[in-house]
Amino acid sequence: MHRYRCLEPSCHQTFKSTHGQTNHYRTFHVNSNRNQQPVLEGPQPRGPQDPDFSPEHDASPAPAMDEDELVSLSARKTFHPGLNGVPCDEFGTSIDPRTPPLPRTMPENDNWAPYSDEIQFRTAEFLYRRVEMSATNIDYLFDLWGRSMAAHHDDSLAPFSSYDDMYQVIDATRHGDAPWKCFTTTYDGDVNSNDPSWKSAEYEVWHRDPDVVLANMLDNPDFDGQFDYAPYLRRDKNGQRTWSDFMSGNFAWKHANTILEENEDNCGAMYCPIILGSDKTTVSVATGHVEYHPLYISIGNVFNSVRRAHRNAVVPVGFLAIPKNDRKYDDDISLRKFKRQLYHASLSAILRPLLPAMSVPVVRRCPDGHFRRVIYDLGAYIADYPEQTLLAGIVQGWCPKDTAFSNNLDGPGGRRTRELTEHLMSTWSPLHLWNVFGIDDDVIPFTYDFPRADIYEILSPDILHQLIKGTFKDHLVEWVSTYLVMEYGEAKGKSILDDIDRRIAAVPAFPQLRRFPHGRRFKQWTGDDSKALMKVYLCAIAGHVPNQMVRCISVFMDACYIARREDFTEASINELENAIRQFHEHREIFRSTGVRSGFSLPRQHALSHYPSHILQFGAPNGLCSSITESLLEDVRMGEGERRATSRREPRGS
Repeated sequence: MHRYRCLEPSCHQTFKSTHGQTNHYRTFHVNSNRNQQPVLEGPQPRGPQDPDFSPEHDASPAPAMDEDELVSLSARKTFHPGLNGVPCDEFGTSIDPRTPPLPRTMPENDNWAPYSDEIQFRTAEFLYRRVEMSATNIDYLFDLWGRSMAAHHDDSLAPFSSYDDMYQVIDATRHGDAPWKCFTTTYDGDVNSNDPSWKSAEYEVWHRDPDVVLANMLDNPDFDGQFDYAPYLRRDKNGQRTWSDFMSGNFAWKHANTILEENEDNCGAMYCPIILGSDKTTVSVATGHVEYHPLYISIGNVFNSVRRAHRNAVVPVGFLAIPKNDRKYDDDISLRKFKRQLYHASLSAILRPLLPAMSVPVVRRCPDGHFRRVIYDLGAYIADYPEQTLLAGIVQGWCPKDTAFSNNLDGPGGRRTRELTEHLMSTWSPLHLWNVFGIDDDVIPFTYDFPRADIYEILSPDILHQLIKGTFKDHLVEWVSTYLVMEYGEAKGKSILDDIDRRIAAVPAFPQLRRFPHGRRFKQWTGDDSKALMKVYLCAIAGHVPNQMVRCISVFMDACYIARREDFTEASINELENAIRQFHEHREIFRSTGVRSGFSLPRQHALSHYPSHILQFGAPNGLCSSITESLLEDVRMGEGERRATSRREPRGS
């Protein structure tokens, strides 16, 4: 059987498939940090300016850099010379990077305290968490257990004497290194007896200490070899700049420079960008007036492949309270304002323990076993588009990234920044801000409480909701259906749609090609469904719609597939820009046929920001809500812990 050799000439590893060959090469050669940490002696140079490539559309072009200022470590990577993650001891004193790390202490695996043994723990875990048995049934079970023991003249006892005995032991259980905590909040305005109930209700926000969660994440040895200890520039064999993981982007390099400018004593620390994510998935309905939406946390140091692989690189850190209300209050301005303020205040409160380490480094153990001085920074926020407007304090229908008018999102507009918003809010009236700039001045984004954080900068485009579900499924597929009905009448149009479904169902079985036995007519669409449909949709509609309509969807798919790549070069970014331009040209067919009167659609407009996003943060597939959506089962388990904790911990304040 033919085997494939590693693409690195000095490596003699062989593989059964090109997939294994490529994965090994990217992990251990292109992206590997092993044996690449510099040995630095004496005073270190200040960080250079941003990397030297930036397309014309980038709102903040990076000045050219002097290559002599960089510490070249390999033919492929050049690490930041200031925030380069120099190893230290547990007290923060720098050590020789060649010093072997101290061995990790392994916890004892036979300590079941406060349970008497493993059987008692397994029984409590099964009854309380897995099947959630009622107290009455638990007592009945233990009574049967005891009778069975007595009938067989067995002197041993049931694991617990009663449900109350079991609950007391559960109450004494320590729930990991990052237990769930709770604080409550209420509406702080005037409340009258005739006001709606949401004004007088208390809202619980559950969370973990993010500092503890991040410390555990940084100390995970599973990430060794797939972890970046410093921002870096990567160039291919032709000297062209390339982008992949988060630390390869301009954002990490630029913020590392800023941190050094703020305090030169930070030199040698490790830059740790924090990645947050949330979505509108309802985890539970509590007491009838509130829902809980999960908040996730990750770090930009791990490779994108690790963040997507369910390897504890993305962890639930909170459950954000979303007030419920009667339908008659849906348009209540004061309620909408309170929801936004509650959202941002909760985020700020949850992240507050990280604030000191955003200015002064803290010592943390890293995946390779070495200690390092770590400085935190807010790096990116993953959110679907409606939530992005909520996060940015922007009116829905406007873009949270630029100032183009809501009725012409692809028209002229500058980049939104925190400084610009502060200037506008101090200059214009609330009505003018709302109508002309799309700014809701009642909402102050949570990023205002943290250094170097700009909500408009850190919001991440979302491939899943903006491109796959949004532009493809909700827009293009629906527009084709609308066109067929408008052009041929309802009866013949539906007949053609049935033929399209038959074509989709007739696709033969083929590896990595999903079959749709009933066409595309099913109620519950997922992101994977939309991805699979994209592979067969063009051949299904060809001949039924104008060629320009087929071409429009084809070039959009080109853009979508380019955006989903693992690695980017200057050439592939230019390809993406060209595909976006052609998509904007060819989608005019939907206007000329009367399907659309305009294209000022936030999800489609977001595609125009992808090239600059790649420059800043690397490949978009490392910052996509598909990562957080795939963790829903873990979130439900985490909420089980939270609900269990709620009967043992008093509410915070």
